[in-house]
Amino acid sequence: MIFKQYYLGCLAHASYLIADEESRVAAVVDPQRDVEQYLADAREQGLDIRHVLLTHLHADFVAGHLELRDRAGATIYLGSKAEAEYAFTPMRDGDRLKLGPSVTLATLETPGHTPESISILIFDAEGTLPPGSLAASSTDPAKDAPWAVLTGDTLFVGDVGRPDLRVSLGWKAEDLGHMLYDSLHRKLLALPDSTRVYPAHGAGSLCGKALGKENSSTIGVQRRLNYALQAMSADEFVTLVLADQPDAPAYFTYDAVLNTRERPTLDRALEKSLKPLPLDGLRALAREGAQILDVRDPAYFEAGHITGSINISLGGQYATWAGTILDRERPIVIVAEPGREYEAAMRLGRIGFDRVAGYLEGGMQALATSDRADAASNAEDASGLLATTERLSPEALEQELQQDPHSRPLILDVRAPREWSADHIAGSVNLPLNHLEERLGDVPRERRIVVHCASGYRSSVAASILKRHGFGDVADLAGGINAWRSAQNREAVTHS
Repeated sequence: MIFKQYYLGCLAHASYLIADEESRVAAVVDPQRDVEQYLADAREQGLDIRHVLLTHLHADFVAGHLELRDRAGATIYLGSKAEAEYAFTPMRDGDRLKLGPSVTLATLETPGHTPESISILIFDAEGTLPPGSLAASSTDPAKDAPWAVLTGDTLFVGDVGRPDLRVSLGWKAEDLGHMLYDSLHRKLLALPDSTRVYPAHGAGSLCGKALGKENSSTIGVQRRLNYALQAMSADEFVTLVLADQPDAPAYFTYDAVLNTRERPTLDRALEKSLKPLPLDGLRALAREGAQILDVRDPAYFEAGHITGSINISLGGQYATWAGTILDRERPIVIVAEPGREYEAAMRLGRIGFDRVAGYLEGGMQALATSDRADAASNAEDASGLLATTERLSPEALEQELQQDPHSRPLILDVRAPREWSADHIAGSVNLPLNHLEERLGDVPRERRIVVHCASGYRSSVAASILKRHGFGDVADLAGGINAWRSAQNREAVTHS
């Protein structure tokens, strides 16, 4: 057998290529939308990608099943409960897909995270799949036990899939939670302890709440250590799994639906996105309602950026935050370091944000080389072409906090509530970044505001949102609370 895991850190997403060494027939499971890596590996190893399987209709990214269908001629397979506009082969309990004389894939229907979820057993043995092996009841692993199971979002390392992401599509979280309990206990936990577990996500994914940092495990280890697999009733399980789940970005429902659609492939979307724009062209689009997305590092952005632009850096969880902050219905214009425009547009495409109208040709250097450069330094500067954001050191913030209470800044902590509860700067106000725009009315416009997060990534996003909405005196705590902790004023951190 040929087996490879691909891990995309920014989306905490794992996908897989499996092939039979003799037949050279391959299958790809849960591919990301940019599929060149699978095609390149197939070319290098002389493999024929004939099959592409989705363990479920993903909510946090747009899968690359249509791309592999169109570019490799692969057949698409979904769980039998799935509905989609494109042609696919439905997979039911016990259905088998033979890749060659040694490698066979078999289906377990494991609903719960979604109604159509499946898990995929991998058998690596000479000869045909032994009868009855799907029951996984044999105590002889060498005889008929699966080598591994690709669990999608049903079972993670240290966690299980959340059953609340289909509520917006009419499903009850409690009903899906009971399905998930049955799938785990009646099917996955019936597998031998030696069975390797390969999920579709790792730590950092919003498809669960306590995913481990490891990208694989075994059924035996998860049986012992996974909090959600311990002895409890179905009702207790549902209550436990639904508690304290992180907020799901609005684009999750959009992507779940998009994964059922016959949509343009990524290559076609990028053909329209990668259009260079002069500065005047960018400003004209902005006047018509386009969003200016600056993807540079926060330090560079805050030193100088186009007024009204939003900073979501390529250096962090770019796609997740772009999907959370941006409006997918409005055009997006990218400002990037020259040479990184493709990456910025492609990573937006991974979550289905294809309405990219172009990018600023030459990046911020366009302001210096434009025929308008002289005007920008005088008349046009007054109209707000170029803006900056103050970066405040921990030492400077400490000095400001020693001032008269009436003149102290408001410290706005944009981390998640559980981060804030663990420790925070005394007197700070917690307003999570994903709720900032809807709660702008809670932020006083007459006060100086110092924004911070853990390290400075989210706070730069937050500061750019505040400035776009007309907040005048906004500063970003450089290095976030991590830098604050490292400074001498650690006593100002409150633990709760």
